[in-house]
Amino acid sequence: MIFNLPIFLTYLRIFAIPLVVLFFYLDMPFMTAFTFGMAGLTDFVDGYLARKYGQESRFGAFLDPVADKLLVAVGLLLVVEREGIYWMTLAAIIIISREITISALREWMAEVGQRSKVAVAYVGKLKAVTQILSIIFLLYNKDLFGIPIRELGLFLLIIATVLTLVSMVQYLRDAFSNQEKE
Repeated sequence: MIFNLPIFLTYLRIFAIPLVVLFFYLDMPFMTAFTFGMAGLTDFVDGYLARKYGQESRFGAFLDPVADKLLVAVGLLLVVEREGIYWMTLAAIIIISREITISALREWMAEVGQRSKVAVAYVGKLKAVTQILSIIFLLYNKDLFGIPIRELGLFLLIIATVLTLVSMVQYLRDAFSNQEKE
């Protein structure tokens, strides 16, 4: 196993998850949102550092998306539990289902030697940013300096759900259109 700064940051993202849960149940919304946000930030930093310093590895390529999906799924589950709103539950189901579907698709495409056909696209990155921001705001769940953070989080969750569907369709289209050409 390779150990470098990008992989260390990915581990931090995973190890932050129990802290997010703990702060959530201790009813510490600022610490919950802050910890989740810092963990989400490591997703962008670790990839940047891995590319910049040539520290990309197969293990990092495997672990990074796992950490992302775990963080997002846990954040969504916490918010859904607290809110109990049917459409928010539906949004969480869509987001988590997409993550599982695309992970399986990437695994399958790697198995047939075409993983590059389903590489991360811009809409996928935009989706990730929107998901992380929406969950941060929904975990905080209070107004901040007169800004309705919860409502902003709800709005961003709707956008994240739409981007989730768009990116899923894009990945599936790319994968299956490439399969038809063979």
